[in-house]
Amino acid sequence: MKKILIIEDARNIRMALEDDLTLEGYKVETASTGTEGLEKALDPDLDIIILDLMLPELDGLEICKELRRRNIGTSIIMLTAKSQEFDKVLGLELGADDYITKPFSTFELHARIKALLRRSEIRDHQIATKILQVGPFELDPSKYEFKKNDKTIQLTTIEFDLLKMLMQHAGEVLKREDILNSIWGNDVYVTSRTVDTHIANLRRKIEDDTDESHWITGIRGVGYKFNTHGSSPDLHRT
Repeated sequence: MKKILIIEDARNIRMALEDDLTLEGYKVETASTGTEGLEKALDPDLDIIILDLMLPELDGLEICKELRRRNIGTSIIMLTAKSQEFDKVLGLELGADDYITKPFSTFELHARIKALLRRSEIRDHQIATKILQVGPFELDPSKYEFKKNDKTIQLTTIEFDLLKMLMQHAGEVLKREDILNSIWGNDVYVTSRTVDTHIANLRRKIEDDTDESHWITGIRGVGYKFNTHGSSPDLHRT
């Protein structure tokens, strides 16, 4: 189920949109102020943000700018008044994906939402099938093939998916629970030690020195990071 956040201070518009989009089969969250909206907009599970331009506390332009500054790529549809032509352009420059002018029909909004969802699916597919290259490593999702220095290394399906996730987020620390949910799913009971076991197997296959971890770094009590250029021996190894 696709998830939509409505950030709109006008109660009648907010409630009408919530009811309409819920009936369309979307999971809907709402916020009535800019501060509340920004906090809810950080949710990584959101697919679309419907963002009113004029809001108390923080306006829509400030929210859009802050989300893009934090590299949050959730699609944003801005709601503007007819007199706000300059703000429409500025909103798009700050990273909004589309805008719709009040008053608008629900049919038009539905069409804009579906168009953005299709674009997101295409983008996600491109990301999912893009060849990943980090240091001496190359991972090809379309062929399920992994190489180090042009030499193929055999991985299990779980190891491949885990390594793909780490390489897609190279340089970032991934939490164990996020890895568990992404690789195994919410409805499968596995413990965090399952992640540790598969990481240990990956290290044995990709590290030059199995006693030291230069590529996959463990952050004690948090998770793991795939280093972009290799690292010094792992001081936080878990």
